Amino acid sequence: MMELAGVRRDIALACRVLAFHGLAADVLGHVSVRAGTGRMLIRCRGPRESGLLFTTPEDVHLVDLDGPYDALPGGYAVPSELPIHAETLRHRPDVTAVVHAHPPAVVAADLAGLRLRPIVGAFNIPAMRLAAGGIPVYPRGVLIRRTDLAKEMLSAMGPAPVCVLRGHGVTTTGATIAQAVVRALNLEALARITLDAAQAGAAQAGGAVPPDMPAADIAELPDLGSTLNEESVWRHHLARLAHAGLSL
Repeated sequence: MMELAGVRRDIALACRVLAFHGLAADVLGHVSVRAGTGRMLIRCRGPRESGLLFTTPEDVHLVDLDGPYDALPGGYAVPSELPIHAETLRHRPDVTAVVHAHPPAVVAADLAGLRLRPIVGAFNIPAMRLAAGGIPVYPRGVLIRRTDLAKEMLSAMGPAPVCVLRGHGVTTTGATIAQAVVRALNLEALARITLDAAQAGAAQAGGAVPPDMPAADIAELPDLGSTLNEESVWRHHLARLAHAGLSL
C-alpha cells in the first residue's frame, strides 16, 4: 500500500507538471501507470474537479484494465478516454506509464502540415532523437472512448514511444512516469521551434524550410542517458512546481 501511495503521488505531480507547462490547460488529460497484472493507477475525475494543475493523490484510483469502471469511491469516475491507457498497457508490455495531454503547439504544427522532424541538435537532444525515429500521427480527431478507436491509435503508433493525435493531442509512453512526461514536454518544445522556424521561413522570399540535421551531426551527439535526459529534468520540473507553490 505504501508503494501504491508513492505512485499515486507521482501521478498527481505528473499531472501538475503537464498543466503547469500548458499541456493540460484545464480538466482534460490524464496519466496512468501499470500496477501489476491487469491493473493500472489512473488520474480520475471527482465531484469537486478543479483541473490537472491541482491534482492530488486522492484523484488517482486503482482500476482493472477490463473494468468495471463504475464502482469508484467518493463519486469519482474514470476518464472517458480510459481506453487509451488500457489498450496501450495491454498491448505494449514495454510500457509502464502513459500520458495523454493536449499540447497546443503540437496540435497546431500538425494541423499546419508541419511534421515534427529532427531540425534541432544539441538544443534538445531527446526531442531530436524522438523526431529522428519518426513521430507517427493518428489522423482522426475523435475522443478515443472505445476499444476499437484505441486500437486504431495503437496501429498508427506502432512501436514508437509517442503519437500525435490530429486535432486532439498526444499519447506518450515510458518505462517510468518521468520518461512519459518528459517525452510529452519535449514534443511540445520541438513543435514550438517548428512553428517558429516555419513562421520565420514564410517571411523570407521562397519560404525557407529548415532541413533535417545532417546524419554526421546526429552521430556526434552523445547519448546522455536517462539520468540527465529524464531524471534530472523531472527533478527540475518538480522544483519549479515547489517554487511556484504548487507541489504536494
